[in-house]
Order: sequence, then structure tokens, then C-alpha cells
Amino acid sequence: MAKDKTTAFFCKECGYESAKWYGMCPSCHAYNSMVEAPKENKRSAAGTMRMGGKAIPRRLEEISTENAPRIGTGSEELDRVLGGGILPGSLILTGGDPGIGKSTLLLQVFRNLALQGHKVLYISGEESLRQLKLRADRIGTFEGDISFLCDTDLDRIEEVLREEKPEAVVIDSIQTMARSDIASAPGSPAQVRECTGLLLTLAKSLNISIFIIGHVTKDGTVAGPRLLEHMVDTVLYFEGDRHASYRILRAVKNRFGATGEIGVFEMTAAGLMEVPNPSAFMLSGRPENTSGSVITGIMEGTRPLLLEVQALLSRTNYGMGRRTAAGIDYNRVALLLAVMEKRLGLSLSDCDAYVNITGGLKLNDPSVDLAVVLAMYSSYRDLPIGGDTVVFGEVGLSGEIRSVPMMKERLQEAARLGFSTAILPKSALRPDIAAKGMRLIGVADLREAIQAIHKE
Repeated sequence: MAKDKTTAFFCKECGYESAKWYGMCPSCHAYNSMVEAPKENKRSAAGTMRMGGKAIPRRLEEISTENAPRIGTGSEELDRVLGGGILPGSLILTGGDPGIGKSTLLLQVFRNLALQGHKVLYISGEESLRQLKLRADRIGTFEGDISFLCDTDLDRIEEVLREEKPEAVVIDSIQTMARSDIASAPGSPAQVRECTGLLLTLAKSLNISIFIIGHVTKDGTVAGPRLLEHMVDTVLYFEGDRHASYRILRAVKNRFGATGEIGVFEMTAAGLMEVPNPSAFMLSGRPENTSGSVITGIMEGTRPLLLEVQALLSRTNYGMGRRTAAGIDYNRVALLLAVMEKRLGLSLSDCDAYVNITGGLKLNDPSVDLAVVLAMYSSYRDLPIGGDTVVFGEVGLSGEIRSVPMMKERLQEAARLGFSTAILPKSALRPDIAAKGMRLIGVADLREAIQAIHKE
């Protein structure tokens, strides 16, 4: 008998679809992963999102642009990252290393929402109700309309959401959720894609704000298909060492606010506490009158943040020096060392060079170039740089110091923390960037920057 043409084969690992069976999936190269399933899937979430009612095209003048009311989370740091609060009907993906505080933060947020009178639901596929109760007891007293559910069957969860109609929901985590009509294991790319598609449909059609917690791979990205990050409205990442006390929440995608914003938290026995002054937090404990230490400022979204750049250069007993970078691109450090050798006439090939950005941040901002160069020079010459000096500037291949954006905000943050001197690009010197009580030193190239620190 001829095979029914309405059937197809799917890879249970990546979701690849084919009209015939393969021993090895052409997409993810997994062996024996092709399974037969109906090609027409009426419950498939992909491509079936309906906003309700008949689909009617509209003209631009008929579309309202009024700002939708946002729901405050009770956390100023999280509200900053989200762009002012939770937008009803949004789908928010939160990722981070195991044990970094994703579940704890969202449990605290939902506690605040319940205290404000909102109806919320926390759904866990990883912990039992008893474990959730123990975690909640450490955080504090829970009052208001907050409910908990432990289930991994998304079909049953859909029924609960349509019946209860909460205002906000947490799915912890998307890798534990599964749909019965998808022939693959929970956590597989096919299950993650279809489950997220269904949650997206529920969020938009029922106007529910849904937070999805996602596992991360060893590279630090959310596990599952890349399509997952394209489907959601907002992607939040937790950064930082889980063995340290600080946590950084960063928005890498936000359809309803600015990307690049960060929130800083400190992990305590009672949960995650906000750090309202992250610059002072990052600079706490810095050494005084020590060579190889320079203070610089970066921009995280609209927030200026001061931090310490540390460098150590020492002679090696071998023919070639070793280069190590933590928190900054290794290739950038190698480039800056080459510029120093060429433009300053230094012999650094027989020196081990170590550069560290304190606080656990990973920087791509070129405004820290000058601080890295001066920190390495300070360590090489054993020349301490004044503790009240802050440094900004991008370094070019010819040794020139280029301007960086938002200089006024960086200087104002430095002045607020008590810094009195700033070394910055000469091209950035303008009357409108002057900060009260700060002396600005403009430098055009590396030689002028070296002369400036010798005079301090």
C-alpha cells in the first residue's frame, strides 16, 4: 500500500522537516533522530497566532500611538532594564547560568506584583511546591493573589491560563515544558520552539505578561534554536560570577525600550537586593597609590558606570611574553600593546601582560582603551596614577586619542563620586561637557597622555 502523503518526518533534536526518512539529520547531523509524524498539525503554534477577531488591514492614521500603561515591578533596577515596567501582553525571556538568581528575582517580582493587587501565577517544571515554599520563606511574607503550579504539560497549562486569566505568569523553565503532539523530548529545539510559539499566542490573545526562564549553553547563550530569541519581545541576561555577591541584569533585546540597559543586584540570604549606586559598588575596595590601577567610565545604555582597570606587566624568563585578558577582548589588548611598542618606543615583547576589568563585567566599549594603555604603562614603570583621576578615550593605531560619545554623562558621574581630574581626548574638550569641580586635561596622542600622568 502506498504511504500516506500527508505524513512527514521530523528531527526530534532540531525540528528539521523532510518528506523522507534520513539516518542522519541533514540539519543537526544527529543519528536516528528522524521520527514520523502527521505533516498537518492543527495545534502547531508556528504561524497560528491570532490577535482576536477578523483580520482587517488598517491605515496609519487609524492606528493609535498612545503609550500602553506599564506595570511597575517594585524593583527600580528591573523597571529600568524593561524600559519602565512590564508591558501587558509581552513575552520576556530571562537567561543566565545555573544558580545565578533568575528564579529568585522573578519570585521577588511576583511577590511585589501580588502585594500591588495583581493576579499572578508562578509555574515551575523544575521544583516541587515544597521547594517553592522553602524559597519563598527565605524571601519574606507572601500576600495577595499569587498562586503556584508545578507541571510540565503545556496543554494543561494552557487550560489553566485560559480559565484563571492571570495578569502575569512565570514559566520556569522553557526547557522542561512539552506538548503531547510533538514527537520529541522536553528541551529539544522542536519542543522549545513550539512551546514558545504557543506561549506567544497566549500572551498576545489573553493580554498576559509571560516571563520565560531559559537555560544557557556553555557559550552563555540561551539553549535551543536561535529562533527563540526572535520570537520573544524582550531578552534579559543575568551576568556575573554566581560565587560572588553581585549580579548584572542586561537587556540585549527590547521591543518596548532601550537595549543595553543594565540593572545591578547583590545576592543576599534574603534574595536579590538592588544596588542603587553601582559605580561606588564596583569601586569599593580598590587599592590606593598602587601602580597598574586606573579608573575609567563606560556607558551601559543610558547609565554611566565607573570601574577599575587593572594591569600587571612583569619580565618573563622565557623568550616570549604571555598575554592574558579578563573582561576585555584579548585581541584588543594585543593591539594596544603593539601600539605602545611602536608609538612610545617601549620593548614589551619580553613582558608578561595581564589585564583585568574588576567587577566581572565584559566590555566591548572602546572608551576604555586609554585606561588600559595607562594602566599597563603605570605597571611597567611602577608609576602610581592619582586616585582622584579618571580616564576616557579610544586609542587609534597611530597612537591618536579619539573622542567617545556621551562624555558629559561620564564626567558628571565621576564628579558625583568625588573625582577631581579627568584625562580625555582633546577633541572632546567643549564648554558644555565641563563638570563642576573637575579639572579636564585634553590629550591628542599617547605621548601627551604619558606626560599628563607624569605631571600628576
